[in-house]
Amino acid sequence: AVVSTKQWYQRRVAITAGEYKSYLSLIMGAYKYMEELYKKKQSDLMRFLLRVRCWQFRQLTAIHRASRPTRPDKARRLGYKNKQGICIYRTRVKRGGRKRLAAKGICYGKPKTSGVNQLKFQRSLQSVAEERVGRACGGLRVLNSYWVGQDAVYKYYEVICVDTAHKAIRNDPRINWICNPVHKHRELRGLTSAGKKNRGMGKGHNYTKVIGSSRRANWKRRNTLSLRRYR
Repeated sequence: AVVSTKQWYQRRVAITAGEYKSYLSLIMGAYKYMEELYKKKQSDLMRFLLRVRCWQFRQLTAIHRASRPTRPDKARRLGYKNKQGICIYRTRVKRGGRKRLAAKGICYGKPKTSGVNQLKFQRSLQSVAEERVGRACGGLRVLNSYWVGQDAVYKYYEVICVDTAHKAIRNDPRINWICNPVHKHRELRGLTSAGKKNRGMGKGHNYTKVIGSSRRANWKRRNTLSLRRYR
């Protein structure tokens, strides 16, 4: 008779089903080990690995196609599949705040508009990275992105792109939602994960004031008296 792994293990060691379940939770697959490694970025291994990778990324162009994801565990959690129609683009974004473009550093008008150096951009660098890849690869749709490294000057991100014209994508019910025209340039409209985070969107009791696209739209809807014309 064919004996399952569970039956074999329970015969060998007399344990309950609950203990067997807790035993299974201790077993980690390869992706789980990679995930745990990335949680300790200051370990000797990760510091060396990230330093070498950043050196390699610096030699490449600002936006380039990657043959495979640098972090396959993270990419797969964000929707990547090693199949036709899905590809990875790596890009870099300059670190730091946003300097105001003002001729000779002169900001005219009220004091509120003054200041050149200590300004912060409203969106994250990850969102900017997605936007640049989305513009460079107009025929692809941006699915998601993740951090792969940083040095003193740049932050490096890998962006998961989907070719919506490919049959392998159009025929796959798990991913063909992105073929809908409403998802064109979703990275430019704050619809990706990084974009939603910058817009302050989320679920739960902390985000009840942003239901309805934004905090401002939510406030406006709740504070506007709307009456029918003929009543």
